[in-house]
Amino acid sequence: MNPLLDLEARPVIAHRGASAYAPENTLAAFELAVQQGADAFELDVRLTRDGAAVVIHDDTLDRTTDLAGPVRARTLAELRQADAGHRLTPDRGHTFPFRHKDVRIPTLAEVLWAFPGMPVMIEVKEPEVQEAVRRVLLEGDAAERCVVASEHLAALELFRQEPFVCGAAGPEISALYRGATLRRPPRECRYRLLSVPLRWHGLPVPTRALVRAARALGAPVHVWTVNDAATARRLWARGVAGIVTNVPDVIRAARPTSG
Repeated sequence: MNPLLDLEARPVIAHRGASAYAPENTLAAFELAVQQGADAFELDVRLTRDGAAVVIHDDTLDRTTDLAGPVRARTLAELRQADAGHRLTPDRGHTFPFRHKDVRIPTLAEVLWAFPGMPVMIEVKEPEVQEAVRRVLLEGDAAERCVVASEHLAALELFRQEPFVCGAAGPEISALYRGATLRRPPRECRYRLLSVPLRWHGLPVPTRALVRAARALGAPVHVWTVNDAATARRLWARGVAGIVTNVPDVIRAARPTSG
C-alpha cells in the first residue's frame, strides 16, 4: 500500500524535499531527502507559458531564483536558465552555497522519473496546470503512488476518478473540523487523506477529535510543516499518520519504533 494512504504508517514526508538544507523543490533537495530517510515527498506544481508542469511553490520567481516575475510568463526553456539555488542561505546572507551550482527548476516529470519508487504528495497550485499534471502522471505510470491535493477545488476536477487519488481540499477539512469539534462529524469523506497545517489563525488543526473523526472515515491525517521532534512525537501519539517536514533527518530520528 502507498504509505500516504495507510492509517497505520507514520511516513516522514519531505516538504519540498529536505528544504532546510538544500534549495526547495529541486532535485538536490529531493535527493538529500532520500539520503535522510524520507518516506515520501511533498512538492508544488505550476504551469509554464508553453504548458509544462514545473515544480515551484510561488507564482513568481523572485523568492527562490535569480530571475523575477511570474512563472506563467516564462517558457520552460526560459525557466531552465534560472538559478534555483540563488537565494538559499544558511547563515542569514553571509554565504550562498548553492549559487552557480547548476541547480534548476525541475519539471514534475523529471522528479517522478528520478525517484521512481517514491510516493509523492502533489500540491496543484493553480487550476490551469491540472491537465499537464494529469498527462505526466498517466504517461509516467505514476498515478497510484501520487496523491493530488489543492487549496482550489477547481484544480482537482480531473483527479476525481481512478486511477488518481485526491487529498482533501480546504472546504472538506473545514467541514470535518467543525463536525468533529461539535461531535457531529460527517459520515463520509470524498478524499483519501487529509493534509492539514499544524495551526490555522492561531488554532490547532490536528486536534484529537479531528484525527479520530478522519481515521473513522478511513482517511489518514498528515500535518505540515513540523520541524520539531517533540511536536512530531505528540502528533504521532495523537494518531496522526504523516509528518511533513523540512528536516527529514530530525523527524525520522524522532519517529516511534512501535506502538
